[in-house]
Amino acid sequence: MNLLSEYQILILNLLIDLKKKKIIDFPDKLKGLKVELPPKDQTADISCNVAMLLSKHNNKKPMEIALLLKGYFLEKFKEFEKVEVAKPGFININYSVIFWRDYLLKLVEFKEKYGSSKKSNLNYNIEFVSANPTGPLHVGHCRGAILGDTISNLLIFNGNSVTKEYYVNDYGNQIKNFVKSVYLRILEIVDKKKFPDEPDLYPGDYIIDIAKKIINQNKIVNFSSFDDLYEELQKESLKISIDIIKKNLKDLGVKHDKFIYESDLIKEKLVTKVVEKLKKDNYIYEGKLKAPKGEPTKDWKSRSQTLFKSTNFGDDTDRALQKNDGTWTYFAGDIAYHHHKINRKFDILINILGADHSGYIKRLEASVKALSNDNVKLICKVSQLVKLFKNGVPFKMSKRKGDYITVEDLINEVGVDSVRFMMLSRSNDVELDFDFIKVTEKSKDNPVFYVQYAYARINSIFRMLNLNVENKITVDNKNFSLNNYEIQILKKISEWPRCVETSITKLEPHRIPFYLYDLAVLFHSYWNLGKDKGEYRFTHSDSSIKNPRLLLLQSLANVIKNGMLILGVSTPKSM
Repeated sequence: MNLLSEYQILILNLLIDLKKKKIIDFPDKLKGLKVELPPKDQTADISCNVAMLLSKHNNKKPMEIALLLKGYFLEKFKEFEKVEVAKPGFININYSVIFWRDYLLKLVEFKEKYGSSKKSNLNYNIEFVSANPTGPLHVGHCRGAILGDTISNLLIFNGNSVTKEYYVNDYGNQIKNFVKSVYLRILEIVDKKKFPDEPDLYPGDYIIDIAKKIINQNKIVNFSSFDDLYEELQKESLKISIDIIKKNLKDLGVKHDKFIYESDLIKEKLVTKVVEKLKKDNYIYEGKLKAPKGEPTKDWKSRSQTLFKSTNFGDDTDRALQKNDGTWTYFAGDIAYHHHKINRKFDILINILGADHSGYIKRLEASVKALSNDNVKLICKVSQLVKLFKNGVPFKMSKRKGDYITVEDLINEVGVDSVRFMMLSRSNDVELDFDFIKVTEKSKDNPVFYVQYAYARINSIFRMLNLNVENKITVDNKNFSLNNYEIQILKKISEWPRCVETSITKLEPHRIPFYLYDLAVLFHSYWNLGKDKGEYRFTHSDSSIKNPRLLLLQSLANVIKNGMLILGVSTPKSM
């Protein structure tokens, strides 16, 4: 039911027929044909660019081609009420009222499946959040978590297989510092030893909470030696910290299918195995790197290193795999992890990265190309920073958990629906301003409220009629009429399949909140009109007018509910 895609095919078929009749000519493969929505200042339903494409090949101006095709369009497509030509050669089309009436009747058949397409049979792995297990999730993690979860929901809605994954970096110096911080907090509680002010330690109060839990478990009776206790302390500290993270994610409405632990990959010696594979494939060599751009050459000490030929795949420089002390670099571990993904037979890998990891993308892409012989696609999406405001003024909440605002803080302040909806209200690659006052207003200026209120109002209409929105509505007279307000709502509903398609193709779920808000605005405007003028009420006494309107409301409710399900936002039936 994607009108734009459907009519692109139908128009192409007409062009092929006209070519056979030698009325027009074009290459066997007509590239660039588009049927799109026209600019908002135009009243057409759809617009086609075909005249510009055919101009050169037919030795005619685009306007001449457009005027020629106008007649054939009207002859072929009886559902076209009006076809107009606009410079420099666009063909703008309006559907008839009969077309929109028939479209509404088809919508009823699709119900909740409206907007989803056939299964693509693609197997996706989407890795997101993957925050170090050294503390609760903060606002920055929150945006990435919601982005990853919503992209997953989109792909699942369209029939794809999706594995939502969290990579736990439970190995390395940051873990040692984390465990040491817990140990020192235990000593502070048990032996009254002051917690030292050292830059590598974690100062947050949540470390005290973890320390208290470990003490209360009574699994460790003697805290005298850090080295002797390290393994047990690491195990217990990480378990508690990861449970906190899982609770944060659950509160956000996010549930991962898999947690992959870096320590397990280390135990399996996967890094060593992958490096050997890349050596065998001639992607690794011993060499020296030049000084990074912007760093003074005199301060750069070049040394022989084990390097991955990242530049073979479009990276700016080859990448080191081992540190000075012989241990593997962070990137080497990431290569091993992505090899682990590839071995699990995913078709497409999606990584949601934080703003500070944007420079990491090229080397990741290079590693996946090398490991998969360019057969597996890696897509990286960067989740940019979130700035907090209160009534337009930069806002800082009290921070019990350390030097940042946690997901728990945010949800407690405004609620999970507001957090999820507003975190998706801008493209992921631009910074987001999150205003605590605006997201809790009960007004048109608060998009999440306005969309939820539209759904609640629709349900209230059905309750007034002693019905519910899922009831079957019978329309005896299939030749019912539609007024202009109803057609405008139908037109917007007809854009839903394209909205889903584009959101998936570009992996841009922020398109859905914008679409739902525009749809809610149209509904509320019509509702308000009905309050002033009885003939526009949804509860009209004439069933030949009322029942088609109820069908329209059912379709509207289905789209809002599906859209909000994809976003992970609730749709209350009353507010």
